[in-house]
Parts: sequence; C-alpha cells; structure tokens
Amino acid sequence: MKTKGNIFFCKECGYESPKWLGQCPGCREWNTFTEEPAIKKGGAAVRKSRAVTAPARLKDISMSSDDRMTTGIEELDRVLGGGIIPGSLILVGGDPGIGKSTLLLQVCRNLSVRKQKVLYISGEESLKQIKLRATRIGEFGDDISLLCETNLDVIEDVIRQQKPEIVIIDSIQTMYKEDVSSAPGSVSQVRESTNTFMQLAKGLAISIFIVGHVTKEGVVAGPRVLEHMVDTVLYFEGDRHASYRILRGVKNRFGSTNEIGVFEMRETGLKEVKNPSEYMLSGRPEQASGSVTACSIEGTRPILIEIQALVCKTNFGLPRRTSAGTDYNRVNLLMAVLEKRLGLQLNECDAYVNIAGGIKINEPALDLGIIMAIVSSYKDKIIDSKTIVFGEVGLSGEVRAVSMAEQRIMEAVKLGFNECIMPAASLEGMKVPEGIKILGVKNVKEAIAYIR
Repeated sequence: MKTKGNIFFCKECGYESPKWLGQCPGCREWNTFTEEPAIKKGGAAVRKSRAVTAPARLKDISMSSDDRMTTGIEELDRVLGGGIIPGSLILVGGDPGIGKSTLLLQVCRNLSVRKQKVLYISGEESLKQIKLRATRIGEFGDDISLLCETNLDVIEDVIRQQKPEIVIIDSIQTMYKEDVSSAPGSVSQVRESTNTFMQLAKGLAISIFIVGHVTKEGVVAGPRVLEHMVDTVLYFEGDRHASYRILRGVKNRFGSTNEIGVFEMRETGLKEVKNPSEYMLSGRPEQASGSVTACSIEGTRPILIEIQALVCKTNFGLPRRTSAGTDYNRVNLLMAVLEKRLGLQLNECDAYVNIAGGIKINEPALDLGIIMAIVSSYKDKIIDSKTIVFGEVGLSGEVRAVSMAEQRIMEAVKLGFNECIMPAASLEGMKVPEGIKILGVKNVKEAIAYIR
C-alpha cells in the first residue's frame, strides 16, 4: 500500500506512479521504483505570477566562436567541444578519489586568474579543506568565492545576488530543497536540485558544473533523468591508484561525444598529457610474444596502444577467457574466427587479452591487433616492436577498411614505427608517408603470415 502523501519514482527514467510497480512502463526496467514523498506544487498564485516569454525567430539568433569560454586546460576544452558555453549545465561523474574536484578547482584557478567571477559551492568539504587543496594546486586570483552550503534555497539566493560567470556544485547528491521532505541524495532531491540549477543556468546565462557520484555499476547515482536534463555529461575513467586519468564525453549538446582528454595525477594536481600515444606505450616490452601495437581513433585523435595476449594450455575441461579494456564478447568472436578460418585449436587453451595502460576501447579497428596478439602468443612468435597493426575483421576472416587510415599511419611515423599491417581496401587513394613500409592484407591468413 502507498503511504499517504508519497509517490513512487523510477530510478532509471524518473517515471512517476501512485503505486509500486515491478516493471517500469517507461524504460521497461525491473525493480527500479523507490518511494519518495510527493513534491508540493504551487497553486493558482504561482501560475498568475509567471512571466510570459515571447518566442524568438531563428534568423535573429546569432552565434559566434567567441561565445565559448576557454578553461585554460586544453584537454578539457577538447572534450567540451572548444570551451564552455555560457548558460550550459555540465555534469562530471567518476569514482571517489579519481580527481573530479581537483580538475574543477584547477578550472576555477585558471578562470580566476583571468579576472572571471567564479563561485565554488561545496557540500562535502569545509572551507579549510578546500583551501588546503587550492594551496597545493597553485596561486588563485581574487575573483573566486567559496561557499559551504547544502540548502538549495540559500544557494539560489547567493547565485542570484553574486551573479558569477562559473558555478561549481560539489556534489549534487548533498543538495536538498526544503519543500521536498525526502533525504538528500534521493531521487526527488536530485531531480529537483538539478532542475533548479538548470533554470539558473539558462535564466542567468551562468555556466554550472555539477559533480555527481557514481554507483558500483559506473553510472551517476540518482535517476537517469539527471543525465537527460544536463547539456554535457563527462566521465572520469581510470584506476585511482594509477597516475593516469581519462576524461570522456558521454553526452554533449555543443560538441562531439567521441573526444577524450588524458591527464596524469601529480602532487600539484592533474597535468595534461599532450601525447597520449607515447604515454600509453611507455614501458612496452621488447622482443616478447603476444604484444602488438595497434592504433585507435578517439574523436579526431589517433592513439597508439599496446594489445597484450596470453594463450596457454588449460588444466580444466572448460577453457577460460578474460579480457580487460576491450569487449569480452568481441574477443570470443575473434577467437572463433581463428578456429574456423585458420584451424587453430584454441578450444584447448586459456586466453587472456589486455589493453595496456588501463584504457577502455571497443573500436572495431582493434580486431586485427587482437588476432595478431593471440596468434603471436599461441605460436610463441614475436611481432616486430616497430610494427603497427589495425583493421576490422569480419566473420569470414576478411580484413575490412577502417576510417582515417592516413592519420593513424602519420601518428605511427611520429613515434618511429617503420612497418604497418593494415587493410588493403584502405590503401586506395591514400598518400603513403615516407619512412614506413605498408603491408596491405585482405584476410587474417595473409596477416598471420607476417608473424615471423
């Protein structure tokens, strides 16, 4: 039975229901309903006081590249699409300790030095804690203000009085609205808080960054409608015990969602990695079987990565398959292609595939690199460390063309690679740069022949 005055919300899509349901009619997910107090709505007096907004004609709206505000961090600007759009609402999610607050505090530092008004609102740390972290990052300008508050009504009044250009909310799960009787972090509170910040951002042309905690599944905690309401969703990836960090755009109304930014965590904060390829290949083993260098495209940026494979005889009746950094089902599919088209007895072997550096990539262009690494480990034969491999593999064993092949080769030449195994179909009309030997292959059998 529903408690009087309460309502049920779907945690995935925000669907409302007067009673509990096993399956959500909106998103068709199971066991996602949670009970929350009903939100009190305003009466006729609220409707009468509402201002009438006249629609604007499309041709009267002007846009220019100057509208974007640079953060002073090139990797972040790349992911945002060139900078911050005034009036945008940006959600930054990631695991605890990954560096979300540190990155946003560095953005505050860069903007305050340029005499832009910044307001940093924290619901988790005291003023002294923020000052301690700020001292470690560097010198700040005089135009940054700090506020430790969780009451959304107070925060709204401060923003309207101060009228800053940038606002940081750390974090959305700590904010609460007094007229919503549920606890902070609940579905109702998160949704109402985000709606309030969205109205402030659009109405006052203030860019607002929202920090969001993530669940154990790696998604932002709270209702999925939170991601629908904001303009941009950024995720911090990587092991917090390692030094690297990857900022990935999942949603962006003002730019591409394929771009990534690479950072390295240091004592003074996050430092940009200008050349991710060189960083990902550092510490690569020499003259080792099962190691192949491949090239992936993230947005417009080619990144060279090392694919490692370990194939050994199994001691059990059911061989084990493990993949880290790439799709597990894709690895099984490629191993089935090797068994069918090349006759390799991989059903008697355990297989472990790893993308070195901890990066997660599912681009089809890695198929040929994964296959070469598996065969290299299975036959215990070495692939030259100066050879780069990329190409998509079909179920018939054919090697299909991939996009931006010329950019991939140029990145390999910059890092000293002198041989490239790639799809023969991608060679048509392509200008081959000097200093590298191109080996075009049509199927996996031709590619495997280059494993010496």
